[in-house]
Amino acid sequence: MIKVTAQHEKFIDAAAGLYPGQAEFSLSQIKKIVKETGCPNPSWLKKPDYRVGHGTYSLELAGVAVQNNVVDLPVSPTSTGAVNVLMNDISVVPEVVKEYVPFGHFSDLKSIVSSGLFFPVFITGLSGNGKTMMVEQICAKLKRECYRVNVTVETDEDDLIGSNTLVDGNIVFREGPVLKAMRKGAVLLIDEIDLASNKIMCLQSILEGKGYLNKKTGEYVSPEKGFTVIATANTKGKGSDDGRFIGTNVLNEAFLERFSITMEQEYPSNAIEKKILIKEFEKLEVQDSGDFTTNLVMWADVIRKSFYEGAIDELISTRRLVHIAQAFKMFDNKMKAIEMCVARFDSETKATFLDLYTKVDAEAVEISDEEFDGHGTSVKDFVESSDYNDPNNEEDIF
Repeated sequence: MIKVTAQHEKFIDAAAGLYPGQAEFSLSQIKKIVKETGCPNPSWLKKPDYRVGHGTYSLELAGVAVQNNVVDLPVSPTSTGAVNVLMNDISVVPEVVKEYVPFGHFSDLKSIVSSGLFFPVFITGLSGNGKTMMVEQICAKLKRECYRVNVTVETDEDDLIGSNTLVDGNIVFREGPVLKAMRKGAVLLIDEIDLASNKIMCLQSILEGKGYLNKKTGEYVSPEKGFTVIATANTKGKGSDDGRFIGTNVLNEAFLERFSITMEQEYPSNAIEKKILIKEFEKLEVQDSGDFTTNLVMWADVIRKSFYEGAIDELISTRRLVHIAQAFKMFDNKMKAIEMCVARFDSETKATFLDLYTKVDAEAVEISDEEFDGHGTSVKDFVESSDYNDPNNEEDIF
């Protein structure tokens, strides 16, 4: 186990900012952290004892704790009564993604964050429609620090506020992301908040813009100017009636009432989604992707309309389209990229989605006759198999 110095602290905190919750880092990731944050090269981490794979090293093996998707950093202790408090001063401003295309509530949320006022926002919407990315890119453009917490049903007060730990034989309180954000006047992003249990109620007073009395140290922490809370969720905190988002919980009404406004994030328009894919293909250096981009957007739009009408139970998200673009870069084959990216769905839905794409993109029919789905069956044979429901059948979903 390492003896943490100021040089260690800078890298550990920088790693937490770029890769929240990650304990293992490849050499390329370490290089990126050093390049983008200016922290010292962590030669201390790149030792055989801390290696967990080829070119991959673990902070946990080095003795650095990673709690609930937030790397907690041992830094210079500050005394508050009988217990020392570990705090840090490393910036956690998100990285600007130059390919990002603003849409939806971007302008409204940017106005809220740039105001510097405390104004809690609850953002709800189906998965893969850019809720979290929107918050992070607003903070990046405004150069605002953002502490992101990925919530699970196990998330508790220790994960959010902080916990006591032993350091060199002394009891030390290691601050969690909530107190760090409050002290620095940063944005606190609570991701997937509808997965939380009632343990999230520890944030009640904080959501009112008040301070927090830390029972473990006796200190009252007041929020600095600029501090605010933004939560994202797939539901409105009322649970998932259709079972689509298993694991989501019904949040306390009094807790939800403390969010000033709720933003409902929709998928982007066809024009915006096409722009998103064009930028993604440009980043991937894929040439002549125009027709493929247009067809993917048209295909996803038809599927979503059927989903909203209740005809089908699945849809294609913007994130899924980006995954298809990335798969196409690797495999250089439209149908193979699509097939592999929709394989997460049940066989009937997968077959229907594949067949629908061949109706949108005539060129894909010729490709699908020859290419295989990775299991020894051509797409054409799969569509014509007895397990497949013909989308042209009036009893079928389309």
